[in-house]
Amino acid sequence: MGHAYDRIGSGYARRRRPDPRIAAPIHEALRGADTVINLGAGAGSYEPDDVPVIAVEPSSAMVGQRPPGAAPVVRACAEALPFRDRSFAAAMAVLTLHHWRDWNAGLGEAIRVARDRVVLFTWDPDGAGFWFADYAAEMLAADRRRFPPIAALAAALADPRVVPVPIPHDCVDGFMGAYWRRPEAYLAPEVRAAISSLADGTAQPALDRLASDLASGAWERRYGHLRQLEALDLGYRLVVGRVLNRRQSVRRQGSTITTR
Repeated sequence: MGHAYDRIGSGYARRRRPDPRIAAPIHEALRGADTVINLGAGAGSYEPDDVPVIAVEPSSAMVGQRPPGAAPVVRACAEALPFRDRSFAAAMAVLTLHHWRDWNAGLGEAIRVARDRVVLFTWDPDGAGFWFADYAAEMLAADRRRFPPIAALAAALADPRVVPVPIPHDCVDGFMGAYWRRPEAYLAPEVRAAISSLADGTAQPALDRLASDLASGAWERRYGHLRQLEALDLGYRLVVGRVLNRRQSVRRQGSTITTR
């Protein structure tokens, strides 16, 4: 079973460590669930350690980086889960929906195997993004096409909540937005290797412009005020909702999004 992360996932676990400030709202959303399935589980970041978890991950490179004692893992894709209906209390997925071949089918499978709730940590493609877009507009446009709309995710769930998750300036989980206050980090190959949007090398012209602006002080003049902030809302969202029953499912398009 081939997967993109079989090519770019080597050493991923060294940079993609769970940040406790992001883990807190995820684990709070899972509180009370007695079993959890983690879809697109990767190396196991953000899996709760106080309830039984089954991880689902298609990439052998990622499975091989799961630490000793991690939850058992099943090699499968989110779009075709080898589990019966309502097998788990909760389904979770963390920064993975944009990698699924068909996120809508994968979300349908998450809803099928969960009997209580679905917890999704993702990025809002309708948001403003952050300053990196000024250097790599095409990359941002590609990401906007890959990430599912927040409204579509919420509409598939009952009583959905969409919770903004500000990213701390010293975030230890090295995803795309983690280094918003540390622009020099994007120039490091080991950092880019753990960010799917940058790992393939196509953003090199943008990185060259960034390096030039850092050297000349242009970046500091435009964005230096960000270095005074402790956290920033970059569009990352936690979408939490109950599983729709049959009667509710016919009304899913009328679901509303609530925020806090």
